[in-house]
Order: sequence, then structure tokens, then C-alpha cells
Amino acid sequence: MAKRARQATDADLILEPPQDATLLDMLDKLLNKGVVLNGDVVLGVAGVDLVYLQLSSLLTAIDRIMPDPARKKRRRNRGPRRLRPVR
Repeated sequence: MAKRARQATDADLILEPPQDATLLDMLDKLLNKGVVLNGDVVLGVAGVDLVYLQLSSLLTAIDRIMPDPARKKRRRNRGPRRLRPVR
């Protein structure tokens, strides 16, 4: 029996790297999406835990987390405006 080729899903297209991807392409994609790294470090002596560190870091491009100062700020909603009297 011949195998039928299954149709690629959206997840397959996102997760499968292109065949000609370079390290720079993968790093660019990683920084555009962002990655959170979590880790635990336990220092101990003779089976006694002395120091416990829980580490977390965010790795992403700076323009993803910092607002652009040249962008026009949105007006905050201060409720309905008062009508001016008609003269």
C-alpha cells in the first residue's frame, strides 16, 4: 500500500524550519517572537540544601517590549465631554 501524503497544518508550517534556514534566520525569528527561560539552582553541602535560586529571563528584541517614543499616544478615556453652550 502506498502512503498518502497528509496535508500540512498551520502548526506544521510554523514549527518546521525551512530547509535553507541559517543561524541568523533562526535568531531573528527567536528575537521577534521572544523566549522565556526558567531555571532552578540549588547549592548544598552533604545533602543539605543551603541556597535555592529560581531564575527567569526574557529574551526578545527591545522594540517588542519598549514603546516607540515617536508614536502618538492614545487619548485616555476620561468619560463623555461636556457640550459647549451655543451662542
